[in-house]
Amino acid sequence: MIDPRLTQLAKNLVNYSVAVKKGDNVMISASETETPLVLELIKEVYKAGGHPFVEIVDAKISRQLAMETSAERLEFIVKHELEKIKGIQCFIGIRGGKNSFEMSDVPNEKKELIMKITDPIQRWRVDKTRWVVLRYPNESMSQLASMSTEKFTDYYFNVCGLDYKKMAKAMDGLVGLMKKTDKVRIVSPGTDITFSIKGVGIEKCSGLRNIPDGEVFTAPVKNSVNGVIQYNCPSIHNGIKHENVCLVIKDGKIVEFTGSHPEQLKSIFDTDEGAKYIGEFAIGVNPYINEPIGDILFDEKITGSLHFTPGASYEDAGNGNKSAIHWDLVLIQTPEFGGGQIYFDDVLIRDNGRFLIKELFPLNPENLK
Repeated sequence: MIDPRLTQLAKNLVNYSVAVKKGDNVMISASETETPLVLELIKEVYKAGGHPFVEIVDAKISRQLAMETSAERLEFIVKHELEKIKGIQCFIGIRGGKNSFEMSDVPNEKKELIMKITDPIQRWRVDKTRWVVLRYPNESMSQLASMSTEKFTDYYFNVCGLDYKKMAKAMDGLVGLMKKTDKVRIVSPGTDITFSIKGVGIEKCSGLRNIPDGEVFTAPVKNSVNGVIQYNCPSIHNGIKHENVCLVIKDGKIVEFTGSHPEQLKSIFDTDEGAKYIGEFAIGVNPYINEPIGDILFDEKITGSLHFTPGASYEDAGNGNKSAIHWDLVLIQTPEFGGGQIYFDDVLIRDNGRFLIKELFPLNPENLK
């Protein structure tokens, strides 16, 4: 018996998130995912008149391939995979990783090589296809969230199945305000940072690119960032759990950094020149996500949070920064996590995670549920 929530999720992904049209080629990329959702997606793609294609990814195999990979091997992959992705109109990525730390012992130089050489595939998928990426509930994610599998599965469907059309409408006030804003200031314990977003595109994320979703993002003017930011949400990057990451930024460039794994941090920021600059500023608003679970697709949407991302910017909200890195680092500003403020042009618009401006009231948690 198929869980009806899976069937509804598949319908939402195919018909709303990537809006499959007749004749579209649709890639379903499933990493350590239970079969039922993949089967439901195939059915829905066919119903929409599309052509489904499926690739299955196993993290243990990916790890073994990465351990001794070479530039020659990766360049061969890019040549053929890039040609394939150029024929795809829609991409649905399901990530059900059983072990968040599977890649933790892959040498840093191999991880850097993979990111640098395969970046064109990622760029094409992000910039040229209609795409959505989601997690899939399993025992590993339940452990990260400190919940039973049944409780986490129910939580997952609440988080992922909210009314994203309602959310999209509620975001319009924030989009409009950000379009008129020049200077942004963020203040929290250990954080005081300013930057401009003047003239940069603004994008709302309401179920079209990530599930779960719930953020409005832009990018800082590349050289305008000055100050210090202390992140209070752990972040897993390439199998390493980073905590208490703190960045000192001058004229847009990261000039100092500290954290629980300084050598790995150095490796990340040395990936390329763009890794030392900020490519995204986003405000999280998902009312069902209140605390981190160690999975960025959830954590970056925490209500009352923001993320300030070293690395590449997105094409539709870009500041010109290019990098093989795009590392979403999260700062939570609700009272339980120390509080904090966001100012737009010296006006306090969010305090301790709650919006204070009338046109932004619809984004407060009680109004989105």
